[in-house]
Amino acid sequence: MKSMTGYGEAAAQGRSVKVVVQVRTLNHRHLDLQPRLPREYLMLEEEIRKRVRERISRGRVELFVTRSQVRGPERRLEMNERLLGQYLQSFRRIKSRYGLMGEIDVSLLAGLPDLFHLVEPEAREGEEGVLVLKALNKALGNLDRSREREGRQLMLDVAAQARRLGAIAAELSKEAGKIGIRIKESLVQKEGAEPPAAGTPGNGLTFKGEIHEETVRLRTHIAELNRLVKKRSAMGKRIEFLLQEIIRELNTVSSKAPQLPVIQLVVAGKEHVEMIREQAQNIE
Repeated sequence: MKSMTGYGEAAAQGRSVKVVVQVRTLNHRHLDLQPRLPREYLMLEEEIRKRVRERISRGRVELFVTRSQVRGPERRLEMNERLLGQYLQSFRRIKSRYGLMGEIDVSLLAGLPDLFHLVEPEAREGEEGVLVLKALNKALGNLDRSREREGRQLMLDVAAQARRLGAIAAELSKEAGKIGIRIKESLVQKEGAEPPAAGTPGNGLTFKGEIHEETVRLRTHIAELNRLVKKRSAMGKRIEFLLQEIIRELNTVSSKAPQLPVIQLVVAGKEHVEMIREQAQNIE
C-alpha cells in the first residue's frame, strides 16, 4: 500500500552541468502531472511523463528540474552593437536638431533597454538528457520509499478498521439467524403447521425482514477489503468502490430489519467505513 503523498529528490552531475530533480505528490482523484522544466529540457517532457506514469497511477505530481553550470563555459554578457549604433545616431540627431550641449556619457548606456543580454552556454543535449533521466529515476525511487513508509501506517489503520467491520458483520449474521428463527416461529403460530424441515423447498423461501443474503454479501465485501489491504499494487479506487458496496448492504440491512440491535451494529459499521474512507483518500 502506498500513500499518495510523498517527496523524492536526486541529483546527477556531468562534466559541466549538475541536474537536480525534485518530485512531490499530493492527493488527487486522478493522475495530474505538473512538470516544471528548464527550456533546455523541454524535448524530454514526453519521456519524463512516460516514466512517471509507469511508477504512479494517481495523485497530483509536482516535478521540478533545475540545471546549474559547474564548470566549462559560463554565462556571458553580450551587447547588441547594431542597436547601440542606432541609439548613438538618434542621440546625435537630437543634439543637432535641438542645439543641446554636452557629450554622450558611457553611464547612459546602462539604462538603455535591450542593449545588453546574458547568453547561456549551449546545453549538450545527449549528455544532459542522460543526466536528467538518471536523476529522475533516482528521485522516483526515493519518492516510492517515502510513499511506502506512509502507506504502511495507512495499511495498519485500514486493516484494524476492516477487522472491526468483520466483527460487526459476524454479529449481524447472528442477528440474521435470530430473525430467521423468529419469522419461522411466527409463521408456525399463524398457520398452525410445523416449521419447514432442513432441505425442504419451503426452507429456502425468503420472508420480509430476513437479512441473511445481505450479511453474506457484506462479509464477502469485507473479506475482499482485507485481501486488498495486503496487495502490493494501486488499490485506492478499488477500496473506495468496496466501501460503497458495504454501505449499500448496511443500508439494506437496516431498512429490512429495523430492530435496535441491528440498527446499533449498522451505525457502528458505518462509523468504521467512514474512517476507512478518510484513509482511502490518501491511498494510491
